[in-house]
Amino acid sequence: MAKVKSILVSQPPPERENDPYLELAKKHNIKIFFRKLFKIEGVPSKDFRQDRVNLMEYSAIIFTSKNSIDHYFRICGEMRVVVPDSMKYFCVSESVALYLQKYVLYRKRKIFHSKQHFSELVEIMKKHKNENYLLPSSDILKPEIPKLLGENKFNYKRIIFYNTLPNDLSDIDINQFDLIVFFSPAGIKSLYHNFPDFKQNKTLVAAFGNTTANAAKEAGLVVSIQSPNPKAPSMAAAIEQFLVSASKGK
Repeated sequence: MAKVKSILVSQPPPERENDPYLELAKKHNIKIFFRKLFKIEGVPSKDFRQDRVNLMEYSAIIFTSKNSIDHYFRICGEMRVVVPDSMKYFCVSESVALYLQKYVLYRKRKIFHSKQHFSELVEIMKKHKNENYLLPSSDILKPEIPKLLGENKFNYKRIIFYNTLPNDLSDIDINQFDLIVFFSPAGIKSLYHNFPDFKQNKTLVAAFGNTTANAAKEAGLVVSIQSPNPKAPSMAAAIEQFLVSASKGK
């Protein structure tokens, strides 16, 4: 296996000292650089007005991320829409559901969430088939989401509330990294937007989740590390596993 001395993690720098990536760097004597590869830009409320979107047509909202929550309530605020107390919220995970506390009285609202997977959320939604669902999303959405909603014949509409755009990476030398860690297809899109002539060569690639791994492979990249997996539930753990194996020459 190739020797890993420097890693680019496509996330913002950690805020806590005991972050697993920092522990990883110290333990294996490697340099880890943190850089968000893309940015989120909200769709202006004037576009919603021009498209005559009526947010009050919907009795339930599907939230797949914290960004979708932020931009839904941003648009409601800018359009002076008062979200009724009767609104039902269906969230892809508990952490996303708890984030709703930023905007609503959590205990007094009808909030449902799955453990982590959208397929689990669909099973919960089946008990509420008569709702008119709104799916606020980015311009980039996991294909499984509309596929599952369509297969189960939910009455829903996807509306783009924010866009995922590449960050400017012109200040970095992408070839200095032995390993690049991706967490979404947007990161891979940003890589080729900034470095259209990028060749993987000996650079290792790590991908979080099947959607990211598939996007990497479709871009012609070879994925050497993927998480979560049964032995490594986190990306940091998967990299640790890889580095240990590399040190043993496996």
